[in-house]
Amino acid sequence: MFQSSYAQTHRGIKKKINEDAFLKMPDYGVWAVADGMGGHPAGDLASQLILDDLEKVVIATSSSNLNCQILMDSLQNSNYKLLKYAKKRYPGMSVGSTVVILFIKDETSHLLWVGDSRGYLFRKKRLHQLTKDHTEINDMLDFGMLDPSEVDNYPLSNVITRAVGAGQKLEIEIVRDHLEENDILLLCSDGLTKEMTNSDIEQILQSVSIVDSGMALVHSSLVREAHDDVTCILVRYQSENSLLIESNIDTPISFLL
Repeated sequence: MFQSSYAQTHRGIKKKINEDAFLKMPDYGVWAVADGMGGHPAGDLASQLILDDLEKVVIATSSSNLNCQILMDSLQNSNYKLLKYAKKRYPGMSVGSTVVILFIKDETSHLLWVGDSRGYLFRKKRLHQLTKDHTEINDMLDFGMLDPSEVDNYPLSNVITRAVGAGQKLEIEIVRDHLEENDILLLCSDGLTKEMTNSDIEQILQSVSIVDSGMALVHSSLVREAHDDVTCILVRYQSENSLLIESNIDTPISFLL
């Protein structure tokens, strides 16, 4: 099997600096999106540091030996670095980032995440959210402290409860799924999901081309005056003899503005 993938990022309409970053390593079966913590310093540094550390670890490990534990160890190392950096440069403050990682090996997808960057599966024309946001609002729903009908009016709906660099203890969540022919995996920052509903995303992913779909996702967010950075990665899982073969492409999309 092989994977074709497409990635793009944009700083959005309102922001001057893009604090998102993405990593695309199809030869190793690894992709990731990181989103620097809003309202905190050096979010762009945090997101890029996490993905730089991840890239170095993946390159230094043979494909046969690469596993989820190695990826988690990389995030723990980045967490330590960011805590140390914040203590030195921004005493009393946090420098951190959410992250979602897709690792494909042996026909299985592994999604590892911290925070509210998301991972989705598009299978047989239906979209399924595989990750669950690490946010205050989700914690309150889980503990029965908030009714689902109150979600839309909850004042702190964007407060995350986990991030790399946010605390000494880093809790990483993992979900696995057996892949099927032509499954599409979507990784994205919350800049996309703030502007696009699941129904919107599902409709766009009906396109045969993940390149067209990827461009349409970000373009649609910008048309809706995206207030945050927008980043997405699409990965299609296919057999090698499939007639539908797309190259791995990264496209800067500043021309859309």
